[in-house]
Parts: sequence; C-alpha cells; structure tokens
Amino acid sequence: MNNFHTHTYLCKHASGTPIDYVKMAEKSNCTALGFSDHCPYPDNTWPQVRMKHTEINLYKKQVNEAKEVANFPVYFGFECEWLPRFKSWFSDVLIGEHGAEYLILGSHWVPIDNHLTYIFNVKKKTDLKNYIDLTIQGMETGLYKFLAHPDLFLGCVSNIDSYYLDLSKELISAAVSLNIPLEINGNGANRKKITRDGKLEYPYPVEAFWELAGKSDATIIMSSDAHKPETVIKDMNNAKEFADRLGLKIQNTAEVLGFDEKIIE
Repeated sequence: MNNFHTHTYLCKHASGTPIDYVKMAEKSNCTALGFSDHCPYPDNTWPQVRMKHTEINLYKKQVNEAKEVANFPVYFGFECEWLPRFKSWFSDVLIGEHGAEYLILGSHWVPIDNHLTYIFNVKKKTDLKNYIDLTIQGMETGLYKFLAHPDLFLGCVSNIDSYYLDLSKELISAAVSLNIPLEINGNGANRKKITRDGKLEYPYPVEAFWELAGKSDATIIMSSDAHKPETVIKDMNNAKEFADRLGLKIQNTAEVLGFDEKIIE
C-alpha cells in the first residue's frame, strides 16, 4: 500500500517529522510514501495552517533524510490551493527552484468579497459554484498530479439536492476530461459525523459524490491525508473500507502518478 498525501509538524496542525511517518509506514509494509505538506505562499496567505516560506529548505532536508532511511521510495511534494496569482510560485519556485517532485490540488478556499473563505464556512450556492469553477481552473493548469478530497465542498451540506449533484457531476466530468485522478480521503473519518439526508455520515468522503464518480470514467485513488504518524496507513484503511462498501474500483496511486514503489514478493 502506498500513500501520497502526508503532512508534517511544519504545517502547525499536524505532528511528527518525515522520519516519524516513514518508521510508522514501514510497520505496515508501505511500498511508497509521498510528503505533501501544505505549501507556504510568498504573501503569507493563511499562515496559521502552513509552514513559512523560509522553512521550505528545512522541509526538503527532512524529507531527504527520510529518503535515506526508508526501505521504500519517498517523494517530496506539496499540497497547494489554486489562485492565478500563485501560478509562477508553484511552477518556478516550488517545482523549479526547490525541486518538488509533485503537487496535489487541495482546494480549501473560495474568494468572497476579497477574502479567502474556508469552504466549510461557505453557505451560498453561488459561492459554491465559484469554488467549483476555481478548482477546475486549477486542474486545467496541469500543475497538479491529483485532486485531493474533491468532495470537501459537500462536507457541511446536510441535504444534497440536485444543485449539489450537478456541481459534483461538473467537477467529476472535468477530472475525467483532464485526466486528473480523484482522491478518496481517509482523514474525513476522523471528523465528527453529521446528519446528511437523514443518516449519520462523516463530513467526507461523501457517498453521493462517490456514487457519481464510480459511474463515470474517473480515475479514483485513495490517500490517508495523514496528520499524525500513526494514521499514515490506518487512514488508508478508512478510505479502502469506504471504497469497498460502495464497490468503487481503486487505482494504484504510485502507478497512476508514474512513481516507483517497493516490490513486495
């Protein structure tokens, strides 16, 4: 089993160093591990949930140290949002200057009245539509290897009506067209359940979204979105249990991304 959505203590809301995650992953016969901590921004956007830009070299150093001790391939990446003004930061700085081996798109915000609002706090359907448009725009850049938690925009929705289903279909269709894999995120099962359409569910993964994705030609992968070393593989199992229950076909993330992994006989 491999995982390409892993955080570290540097993002200020996770714990553990890359080596801590590697040691824990080795206990579960991990075949490849990608670090994708929340990227910093040059203008200090959302500083409370990400490393400082001055800490990029420290982060890279720690990932490289983890590569040296791991018995499986380890990769250096970032989880990034999308705004047009950051395009050169992603391509020229994170990838070009610092050598990030991959970026993933974690769409957490939408601009509302010149303020970046966290998607769980968005109430108006028109703002959700803008969120979907912004996410698709990011996917169209070709900068990102996959879309993390694509159903996050439904995380606080208690009644998924036709409007939300149409937004889901639009996002899934774009992912298929652009050949962007969609991630079932195992970290959602660590959140408090909500009442959705008359039953208790985790905020995400969202059954209604993934039922649509399963009927499409979308490439579906899974990740743990680990914020603690002990969840690096455990939350992969959360994602797998969800996928199995819905009968979803999961692709090998390392193979889909074109990365090497340890061969287990």
